[in-house]
Amino acid sequence: MKILPLLVLVLFAGVAIGQDKPLSNDERGKFIYYEVVSLRDVSAEALNTRAAGFLNSATKAFKITAESDSAIQAGGKMVIHKTALVLSRPSGEVKYNFYAETRDGKYRFWLTDFEFIPYQRDRYGNFVASTNIGTPLERKPGKLNAAEWAGYIKATTREANLLAARFKSAMADSTAANGLAVKNTPVISTQKW
Repeated sequence: MKILPLLVLVLFAGVAIGQDKPLSNDERGKFIYYEVVSLRDVSAEALNTRAAGFLNSATKAFKITAESDSAIQAGGKMVIHKTALVLSRPSGEVKYNFYAETRDGKYRFWLTDFEFIPYQRDRYGNFVASTNIGTPLERKPGKLNAAEWAGYIKATTREANLLAARFKSAMADSTAANGLAVKNTPVISTQKW
């Protein structure tokens, strides 16, 4: 009889650990991932340099659209995969906007404006975007697509949580910002050949 409560406790603990932090809604009704992080004794310009270094190191994931001394705005996309048993294939991509603002000792960042673009196979068998126009994730799907759309939202939540963890670890790493600023380009002499 003591095994049953223990089994139930382990089951609920496994379910609680496996859940991701869900996406919230902002004042516009859009999905948003928002977080404020404190880092003591770090200047705003050092945090801004680290954020720019993170966005520049992931060149295929982000495109910086606006940058100032205390804020960075970038656009990005993540590929959503559909998995059946062992096989996995991309079912679409989610485009989003990434914002980061820094102050002395703290920074905040958020991901918002999520838009889903479905993929289809082209004549060569590659998965490509079927359209350039994205569908906002906040839009309620019809009854037939409700389960699939919920899967897209869940996958987007998982990818946003992973991206946030990578960004927070890059912001906490003080050596990453120092390594970016010290790149020397070699001088090429055309006089001696």
